[in-house]
Amino acid sequence: MKLVMMGVQGCGKGTQAELISKKFKILHISTGDLLRDEVASKSELGKEAEGFMNKGLLVPDKVLLGMLKGRLSELDGFILDGYPRNREQAEALSGITELDGAIEIGVSDREAIKRISGRRSCKCGAVYHVFYNPPGRPNICDRCGKPLFQRDDDQEDAVAKRVALYHEKTEPVLKFYEEKGILHKIDGEQAIEEVFGAIEKALPEE
Repeated sequence: MKLVMMGVQGCGKGTQAELISKKFKILHISTGDLLRDEVASKSELGKEAEGFMNKGLLVPDKVLLGMLKGRLSELDGFILDGYPRNREQAEALSGITELDGAIEIGVSDREAIKRISGRRSCKCGAVYHVFYNPPGRPNICDRCGKPLFQRDDDQEDAVAKRVALYHEKTEPVLKFYEEKGILHKIDGEQAIEEVFGAIEKALPEE
């Protein structure tokens, strides 16, 4: 089974991708992990990507697609998380592999902003959430006792901008997969188990 997982940041797509990976025994491919692996392996594409990353630039689509082509050609099944991000990438991906399904985990903009902006971090690496996973004492880390902080990119204004960008760039991708008849829209504002159950029902039988 060959799938792509889509959804605005905070929708829970990473969690669901891992559950699908374990259930159906297919590889969960995160584009971020793929880039790090290629750079660490010092492959030609990895070296090329590293050059852009060291300059603070986005890795060009051509380089990322080359990495994906090499990885996907080795697999009978996978779930791709973090790609495609725009219609051009979706069209390029369709040129190297035929997907069985595209899953969008849908949450409202308000819920996405609440989920991300509620995160609180500690320098020791612990992460909390003011609503869903609060520390025992307000703004104090349970693990090391140090004050918690909110990352700049977790602040509400920053999250709202990323949500708006998702709608601008990714909704044409959803339309692309809808036209192909493989898009499955799942309500992400349910319990994790209920979201996964809905995905299982939507997926094509192997």
